[in-house]
Amino acid sequence: MTDNITSVGGGSRPDTGLGALKGRTGAGAPAETRGKTTIADGVVAKIAGMAAREVPGIHNLGGGMARAFGAVRERVPGTGGGGGVTRGVKVEVGERQAAVDLDVVVEYGTSIVDVASDVRSNVISAVERMTGLEVVEVNIAVDDVHLPDEEEAEPDEGRVK
Repeated sequence: MTDNITSVGGGSRPDTGLGALKGRTGAGAPAETRGKTTIADGVVAKIAGMAAREVPGIHNLGGGMARAFGAVRERVPGTGGGGGVTRGVKVEVGERQAAVDLDVVVEYGTSIVDVASDVRSNVISAVERMTGLEVVEVNIAVDDVHLPDEEEAEPDEGRVK
């Protein structure tokens, strides 16, 4: 039988074994000690982005330029266009902890303090529940307020119908 280490963490960083579950491998060993689980930064970013968008009062994520480039990127064939979920989301993932930075646009008339608190709670809950990582901080930058009479810049489907 050999020792094995299981941990949760980011990308390609070497496992130091600090705070990880240690145990014996073999037929009698518990399943949680038989291998290593890593969680990519992109996975945490998607979870955080979805959790932030679920909160009432959030109009969109990402600063003005990020949203503009994202709208163009979604219309270009072959680019995937799937970056919308993580637009406005930056994460740092360690072996046991994660930190999240969000750029948000809130709806006019909502309490920014309350919306930020709700976003923070929802993101922490979702990331910790789905990944097992401890979320040490969720930083929120409010980049804009969406006014009721503002229309999203939606280009026409085409000039000819």
